[in-house]
This record gives sequence, C-alpha cells and structure tokens, in this order.
Amino acid sequence: MKTRLSSLDIVALGFMTFALFLGAGNIIFPPQVGQGAGAEFWPAALGFLATGVGMPLAGIVAVAVIGGGLDKITSPLPKWAAAAFGVAIYLSIGPMFAIPRTGTVAFEMGMRPFIDMSAQSGLALHSVLFFGIATLIALSPGKLMDVVGKWLTPLLIALLALIALFTIIDPQGPLGPVSPEWAETPFMTGFQQGYLTMDALASMVFGILIVSAIKARGITATADVTRYTLWAGAIAAICLAAVYLPLTYMGATSHALVSEAAKGELIPVYVEALFGDAGKLILALVITLACLTTAVGLLTSCGEFFHRLLPSVPYRLLVIVMAVASALIANLGLSTLISVSIPVLVTLYPLVLVLTLLSYLRPRLHDAPRVFAWTLGLTLLVSLLDGFEASGIDSLMAISHRIEPLLPLASMNLGWLTPALAGLIIGMLASRRDQTNLDPALAAQD
Repeated sequence: MKTRLSSLDIVALGFMTFALFLGAGNIIFPPQVGQGAGAEFWPAALGFLATGVGMPLAGIVAVAVIGGGLDKITSPLPKWAAAAFGVAIYLSIGPMFAIPRTGTVAFEMGMRPFIDMSAQSGLALHSVLFFGIATLIALSPGKLMDVVGKWLTPLLIALLALIALFTIIDPQGPLGPVSPEWAETPFMTGFQQGYLTMDALASMVFGILIVSAIKARGITATADVTRYTLWAGAIAAICLAAVYLPLTYMGATSHALVSEAAKGELIPVYVEALFGDAGKLILALVITLACLTTAVGLLTSCGEFFHRLLPSVPYRLLVIVMAVASALIANLGLSTLISVSIPVLVTLYPLVLVLTLLSYLRPRLHDAPRVFAWTLGLTLLVSLLDGFEASGIDSLMAISHRIEPLLPLASMNLGWLTPALAGLIIGMLASRRDQTNLDPALAAQD
C-alpha cells in the first residue's frame, strides 16, 4: 500500500482539480464583474473570490474531513431529502445547465470566429464534436488524472498565464466608471455574481473525483487521502484566484473597447487588442480546453452519482444519455441557459453553503438529524424567495417583494442567514430535548 504521491502526481492532482472547476462560467463572468465594478474593482473582485474560490475550497475541505462526497455530507438528512437534494445538485451542474453551457461557451467564444456557416448550424455541429470528445474521455474515469492533470491542464495554464501577463502589463484603458448596481455594495454584488460559476455546487461533486483519483494511485489510508485532497484543493484555489483577478481587471479596463451593453464581446475584443489576429487562436484554445475539461469532469461525476442511484443502469449508458441531452440543450443558446439557470442557482447556493458549514460542525452536532432538517428547511424557505426574485415572473416576484423586506440582511443578499441561524438553534434545542427524554440520567443532571 502506497503512502506517498510523487511531487509530479501532487501537482497533476491539483491541476486536474483546477481544470475541473475552470469551465465556462469561470471565463465569462469575471470580466463582466470587472466591467460593472470599474473603479470598485478590488471589493468586487474580493467578493467574487469569496464565492468563486472560497466556497469551492470549503466544499473540498468538507469532503476531505467527512471522508466522502455529497452522499456522505447529506447522510444526516432523511433519505428522500438527501436523494432529492442530490438530484437537484447533479441535474443543475449536469445536463440541465452546466454541461450544456460548456459546449455553448466553447462555440460562441472559441470556434465561432473560425466557422463560415450560420450560428445555429455551427452550434449544432460543434455540439456533436465537443460532447463526442468529452464522452470518450469520461467513459474511462480512471484515466482522468493522466489525461486532464498531466496533458490538457498545463497547456491551458500556459495560455492563461500569457493572457494574464499581457492584461496586467498592457491594460487597454484605465479603470472605468462604476455601474449603478455596483456602486452601493460592490463586495456583496461580486459575492452573488460568484454564484454563477456553479463551483460551490460542483465542489462536493468534484471532491469525490479527487478522492477516487488519489485511491487510483494506490493511496488508501484515510489520513493520506485527506491530506492529498487538501493539497489538491489548495493548488486549485491558488490557480483559480490567479485567473480570476486578471480577468476581472480585464473587464475593469475594457470600457474604451467594449460598451457594457456588449458584454459578450468583451473577452474576444480585449484579447484581439492584446495579441492581434493571433488572439483569436489563443482564446479559442483557452476556451475549448477550459470547457472540455469541465465537461469531462461533470459527465464523469454525474454518471457515477446516477449509477449509484440507479445501479441497474450502466455507468457508460448514463454518460452517453447525459452527453446527448447536454448537446441538445446547448443548442438553446448561451443567453437562454444563463437566464434560466440564475433562479435555480440563487435557490441552491445558500443550501450548499449552509450544508458545507454544518459539515464542519458535525463532530459537535453528533449528526443530529433535527439540526440539519431545521437549519436547511428554514434556509430553503428564504432561498426560494431569492429564486422568485431572480425568476423575472411578476407573480413570484410580488411574493418575494412582500416578504424579503422583513428579513434582516436581505438588502445584502443574505436574507437566508438569520433563518439558518434560527434553524440551527431550534434544531440543537430539539436534539437536546430528544437526548434528555432518552437519557434519564442526563435529565436528572439538568
């Protein structure tokens, strides 16, 4: 039994983790944050890093500490609730939103400038090729660390470093004006924008892939697996922050090139201004590699989850079905995918954050089901209001407008925090009462 990974394997593991996270949203959202924040670049960027880097790292650490993925983290919940939560997470980061988005972004920002055909026909052809390649890699999950960590990611990092370096030494303008929606609370606005990367949702999913990759190298002792999982998370977090900051700065200095109304053109126009015609090829490679590695990771993790849920259905068949579904949904277009996904994400994110925090408290809570049920239940009620607000549906928004002003911190997009704390206290009191009823000695002590 091995107890050590080589330095090369540790770096490859960290690079694989970084590449799994660095997908479509991680490329397109930081520049948009920067363009909106303008002169408030730093607080907005730090807010984005809190959710875009801090929460995924916290999720990976939770997986390492608990010693399992989403299944184990949700184990204190009733089986039906744990299954429903898992399905919601995996569908969101899987064939409903995140996987199709990788294909759409790879086409819009990577391949479209080189294809001489209609956008719809080009997207359809690209979807077949892109998801076909992703499926071939995902069908052999044991080779994920070698293919992604040792081959695809080093090339991706080299290209990203080139763009980051030139963005810093040759910005295409000064820091721009602050948009109205960013002026009052740039940190909290950046914090909520970090939701759109979907990485906090993915952290619990990718965490188990990291553990599997470590065990595939012969490391099986729990302490060693935990240690290397933490190393992988730390390397990935540093790499993500090193990518997000220059991309956010790119957006903040882009006003002379691209108006805020044309955010979708921001990165292509900026990179072309930096590198000329060669910029199109550099960007195409970056976007394609980033989206492909994430698509592979998501197909793999979703396939494994649904195979555990439905053991009679082969893993390979599930991967193929999800790839086909993702290719079809990708053809709805990027704008549609983003607009539909936002209400779902703002509903799920507080739940994931609270569940992650509860994971750290589990040794003190003794896996008390009532604590998890009350805390997550009250959080869900308020996060649904956030989803109503983001839906754009008048009747749902009216419900949110009536209730949210009554919640402390709602103006900072933290309306769920007080109900979550209330649920934690109620759950702990209920668990204490249950313990007292079961243990007369404890009751006599009180």
